[in-house]
Amino acid sequence: METPPTLTTARGAIPMMAAACGIAVANVYLCQPLLSVMASSFHASASAAGLVATGAQVGYALGILLVVPMADRADPRRLVRVLLGMTCVALLCAGFSPSIHALALLTLLVTTVTVVPQVLIPVAVSVAAPGESGRVVGTMQSGLILGILLSRTVSGAVAQFTGNWRASYLVAAFLTGSLFLVLPRFIPQRARAGSDPDQSYLSLLTSLPKLFLAYRDLRFSAAVGASMFGAFSAFWATLAFHLAQPPFGFGSAQAGLFGLWGAAGALIAPFCGRLADRFGATAVNVLSMCCAALAFAVFLRGGDVFMLAIVVGVNLLDFGNQSGQIANQARIFKLDPAARARLNTVYMVCTFGGGAVGSAIGTTAWAVSAWRGVCFAGFALVGVVGCLLLLRSMFRSRRAAAVS
Repeated sequence: METPPTLTTARGAIPMMAAACGIAVANVYLCQPLLSVMASSFHASASAAGLVATGAQVGYALGILLVVPMADRADPRRLVRVLLGMTCVALLCAGFSPSIHALALLTLLVTTVTVVPQVLIPVAVSVAAPGESGRVVGTMQSGLILGILLSRTVSGAVAQFTGNWRASYLVAAFLTGSLFLVLPRFIPQRARAGSDPDQSYLSLLTSLPKLFLAYRDLRFSAAVGASMFGAFSAFWATLAFHLAQPPFGFGSAQAGLFGLWGAAGALIAPFCGRLADRFGATAVNVLSMCCAALAFAVFLRGGDVFMLAIVVGVNLLDFGNQSGQIANQARIFKLDPAARARLNTVYMVCTFGGGAVGSAIGTTAWAVSAWRGVCFAGFALVGVVGCLLLLRSMFRSRRAAAVS
């Protein structure tokens, strides 16, 4: 019998898959610096344009829920190829949307099928050496981070220099189509030896609630991830509106550049994977929460006047969000090696569900109280993370006292 290919047999597989994660996840975020331009193009309100950002988060959560579990059964190479083809077509359709509501629905479709990163990350972790899962997650997150950051920068620049937000979607379709041709050869045919190809799709889906109920660490990670990503999304869903107003008056290109300005903080975050391996994921969660809270303090103190305050805050927020993500995934991937894709499904559905709620909260806060409202909404969501960490600490202390 021929030995199934593994990640170690394909030279450059991890860097290539990390790059693919970045290109694919960019499709979720490319709309954010374009929201004000989209609103003007369709003569729509800010809240109506916010439906595009909310639809992107909801679609990604749906895709993770309905598609990613198949990675525990299906050939990941074939699955990724199908997803990339569907994403390319959906992006082209979104680029020709006739109305803001049609764009929101098509964006939801785009992000439902652009879940390639959440298929690839468990594949990479499945071949990690013992004690190295945090490092591998950090490496893959590097690609994700660059994709998230550069998507805003590139989409904003393309829209401003072409004078049309639709061009950003066409560029994204081209990049996704390029992945369709190159990426599959770097992916193993099976995520891991011994996976059950006969397990039904329905059984995979019905196992998700059981996993959620079975593992306390999964529930904790999902709640923390949802709250932190909600705060992150509340900020990014409203930044373009804030920057379009005085004293800034920035267009979509300048708004997109703030994704690049946040690169320093976000690119440091993957090193937290090593910290999670050494000191534990909870310690990294505490660091993540503190950085996010400090970010919103900086936004509130000077973000309505000083561009430097926004740049500093973006770096802190990006670091806080990404480091927390790495800690949470490093924690859950240790729970059941046979169900890593489904564990990731549960976690990411909750996380991006939190992102969708955060986007809606952010745009609503903006409509009610503008920038200060967004900052207070971010504080509230980060405060939820703090409460969860405190409750976890209290529970562990009581359990330790009961055992002793």
